[in-house]
Amino acid sequence: MAKILMKGNEAVAEAAIRSGCRLYFAYPITPQSELIEYMAKMMPKVGGTFLQAESEVAAINMVYGAAGAGKRVMTSSSSPGISLKQEGISYIAGAELPAVIVNVQRGGPGLGDIQPAQADYFQAVKGGGHGDYHLIVLAPNSVQEFADMASDAFDLADKYRNPVMILSDGMLGQMMEPVEFKPAKTQEEINTLGEQHTAWCICPNADGDAKHHHEINSLELDPSVLEKHVNHMYEKYAVVEKNEVRCETYNVSDDNEVLCVAWGSASRIVKSAINELKKEGKSVGLIRPITLWPYPYEAIVKAIGPKVRQVYVFELNTGQMLDDVKIAVEGRVPVKFWGKVGGIVFTPAEIQEKLEACF
Repeated sequence: MAKILMKGNEAVAEAAIRSGCRLYFAYPITPQSELIEYMAKMMPKVGGTFLQAESEVAAINMVYGAAGAGKRVMTSSSSPGISLKQEGISYIAGAELPAVIVNVQRGGPGLGDIQPAQADYFQAVKGGGHGDYHLIVLAPNSVQEFADMASDAFDLADKYRNPVMILSDGMLGQMMEPVEFKPAKTQEEINTLGEQHTAWCICPNADGDAKHHHEINSLELDPSVLEKHVNHMYEKYAVVEKNEVRCETYNVSDDNEVLCVAWGSASRIVKSAINELKKEGKSVGLIRPITLWPYPYEAIVKAIGPKVRQVYVFELNTGQMLDDVKIAVEGRVPVKFWGKVGGIVFTPAEIQEKLEACF
């Protein structure tokens, strides 16, 4: 299949449609506006439903309802919009419903600006809404990966009956790169996806053997019942942690004197700096978490070779992933952090300078 030059926002939208998404609810916000525009244009052509909600709060509750009906459903927004969706996201997680949420991050806090940032890590990974729950969080670092993750996100959401967030940013959303799409699912395959939900989703009541009624909610007034439910959810999360951790290792070897950890678009810049240092004979490795939750703690531990004297974390925030890296390292070697905020993106030369100071 030929590659197509597309913006990240458009690529993930096309990939979602090809993955069987037929319901999409959202509210416009920069820098993800191309995603909602693409869905507005293309969803009717495949028999899907696009609806621009009156607010982000309305959009996420529409997702809640559609997910309860067993349909592949998606919403998207950028940082402040995702903040408004947090109550609904907690409800969806508590009701154990599959849904896909795309966050094309921008600078914050507050309304911030419309430039790329990675400051929503805490919100996505540590549970931005109330209560004990986890999202499965995927972090792409290219337009191709952004598109590929749409299919992965829907499959993971269905597999674990849990919301999945793709944590992108304004850089990946706006940049254009060649993309090769996976084959689109047939209508028969999409219908089959719906059938797997019949054991638990809300379905129209019917006569005969097909008659059934399911109540889907996240309200349990009896504390003992709620405790049992939360414990059940965490048993599920333990399975996710065991089976779904994903990361990329780059230039990792026993000769590494510095190990970098970076995710998303920041990791591309760190790779460029590592390539320049390699020409100078300096050995620096990189661990790129692809799943931010579940987090690849063990991969970081394994990558700390005998010569590693420093672990260096680079993010476009104030160090939100830093705590998870420190948990993995457990004091074996010093952990440093450097990043930029406000929508300012660091350069390969700046990263190279920071790393050279470690030698």
